[in-house]
Amino acid sequence: MTAPAPVDLGGRSPWSILPPLCLGFFMIMVDTTIVNIAVPTLQEAFDASLVTVGWVNSAYLLTFAVLLLVTGRLGDRFGPRPVFVTGLVVFTIASLACGLAGSVGMLIVARAVQGVGGALMTPQTMAMITRVFPAQKRGAALGVWGSVAGVATITGPVLGGILVESVGWEWIFYVNIPVGLVALWLAVRTLPALPTHARTFDGPGVVLSVVGLALLVFGLQEGGEYAWGTIAGPISVPLVIGAGVLVSAAFVLWQRHRGDDALLPLKLFVQRNFALANVAGAAVSFAMTGIFFPFTLYLQQVLGLSPLHAALVGLPGSLISGVVAPFAGRLSDRVAGKWVVFTGFVVLAASIGILATQVQPDVAVWRLVVPMLGFGVGTGLVFSPLGNLATTGLDQRNAGAGAGAFNTTRQVGGVIGSAVVVAVLTSRLASTMPAAAQDVAQDLPTELRGPFVDGFRQAAAEGLGAAGGGFDLPADVPATVADQVRAAAQAAVEAGFATAAAQTLAVTVGVLLLGAACAFAMRGGLSHVGPPAAADEVGTAAR
Repeated sequence: MTAPAPVDLGGRSPWSILPPLCLGFFMIMVDTTIVNIAVPTLQEAFDASLVTVGWVNSAYLLTFAVLLLVTGRLGDRFGPRPVFVTGLVVFTIASLACGLAGSVGMLIVARAVQGVGGALMTPQTMAMITRVFPAQKRGAALGVWGSVAGVATITGPVLGGILVESVGWEWIFYVNIPVGLVALWLAVRTLPALPTHARTFDGPGVVLSVVGLALLVFGLQEGGEYAWGTIAGPISVPLVIGAGVLVSAAFVLWQRHRGDDALLPLKLFVQRNFALANVAGAAVSFAMTGIFFPFTLYLQQVLGLSPLHAALVGLPGSLISGVVAPFAGRLSDRVAGKWVVFTGFVVLAASIGILATQVQPDVAVWRLVVPMLGFGVGTGLVFSPLGNLATTGLDQRNAGAGAGAFNTTRQVGGVIGSAVVVAVLTSRLASTMPAAAQDVAQDLPTELRGPFVDGFRQAAAEGLGAAGGGFDLPADVPATVADQVRAAAQAAVEAGFATAAAQTLAVTVGVLLLGAACAFAMRGGLSHVGPPAAADEVGTAAR
C-alpha cells in the first residue's frame, strides 16, 4: 500500500482550513462552561429551582456526548464538510433560540438542540485535520486545534461573568451568532469536499449506541441530584446506570457482529495507541472536571471570591495552555508523541498535587495561581499530541469513526469525573466538617461545645456540610458569645471544606497517573509513523 495523494485545495495551504474548524470548536468548548456562572441569574429570571436550571447545562452535555459516535460515522459516510456545516448552522440557530427563550423549558430544549449541533461538528474537526494535513505536519495542526480547548476552558466562565454582569444572561448565547456566521462563511469558502465511503447504515447500532450512552450519561450526570436513589416510582439511578451498561454491552456485541460495516468498528481498538489514547483522553477529562468543581467552590465559599474573580484565578494557566499546545503539537511531529503526552500527564499530576497542599482557608491567591500555571502547561502538552496519537495510523475510511470514539470517551470521562468528584467531596465533607467543628469548639463555652459539634455532624449527615451547621443558639446567650459561636462556625466551615476539597483533588492525581501509564505503554517512534492509510483513497482528490 501507498499513502493517499494529497488533498487538492486549489493551491491553498492546508492551514487555510483551520480558522472555521477552530472557531466552531471554540464555540462548542466555551458553551460547556459559560452557563455555569449564570445559574443564579437564570434562577431569578425564570423563578426556577436549582435542579431545573441545572438542566440548562445538562441537556447540552447529554445530547453532545450521546451523539458523538453517530456523528463521527456520518462524517465518514457523507463527508466531514457537509456534516460540519450542518452542525454549525444548527448550533448558531439554537444559540439564537436560547437567547430568545421565554421560559426555562424553552431554554432547556434549545440547549439540547445546541448540543446536537456541537456533536455534528466536533468529530469532523479532528477527522478533517487528519485527512487534509500530511503526516509530518499533522501534530502542529492539532496543536493549534488543541490550544483552542485550553483557551476555551476558562474563557467560558470569564466571558460569562462579564456578559451576565454587563448586558444580561441572553448574551452568553447571542455572542455565538456573529462567531458562527463568520465560521460558516469561512467553512463554505475553505473546507474541501473530501471523498466519502459508501456503506450500509447501521440502524440498530445507532439505536443501541444512543440509548446505552443516554442511560449511562444521564445516570452518572444526574445521579447526585437524586442522592443516587429513586428517580420516580420504581426507577432508580442504579437501575438506569445498570440498564445503560447492559444496552452498551449489547451495542459492543452488535458491533462485533457487523465487522467493518459497524457504527464503531472494533478493529480500531486493535491499534494499541488508539486504545490507550482513548483511556488517556478519558483520564484527562476526568481530571479537568475533578479539578474545577471542588476548586471553584473552594475559591467562592472559603476564600470569598466572586464568580468572576474565581474564574480569573485559572486564566493565566488557560492562556499558558493555549501557548504551549501549538509547540507541543509541533514537537510531536519531531519526537515520539508518547513522551510529550507522558510529560504532560506528569506535569499535571505534580501541579494538582501541589495545588492540593495549598488549598487552605487563609492562603494567598497567588499561591494557587502558580500550580494552575503548571496545570496549563500540562494540559497544553497532553491535549493535541494525544489527539494526534489517537488518529494517526487509522484507516482513512474510519477517520470520522475514530474521532467520534475518541471524543466520546473524553466526554464520558468528564461525566464520570463529575459524578465521582461530587460523591467524594460529599463523603469527605461528612467527615471533615464535624472534625473541624470539634477543633474550633475548644474555644467555646463548655456548655455549647457538644451541641455545636452535634449540629455540624447532623448537617453533614444530611448533605449540608457547607451550610454552616445546624446548631441553633439559645435565646439567652449574650451577644458576645453569639458572635464567638458564629465566628467559630465560619472557621469550621472554611477549614472543613478546604480539607475536603484538597482530599478530592488528590483523587484526580491518581487518575492522571493512570493517564501517564497509558502514555508510557504506547508504541514508540514518531507519532506519524504507523500503518498506511486505505488504498482506496490513493489518487482521489477533493473537488
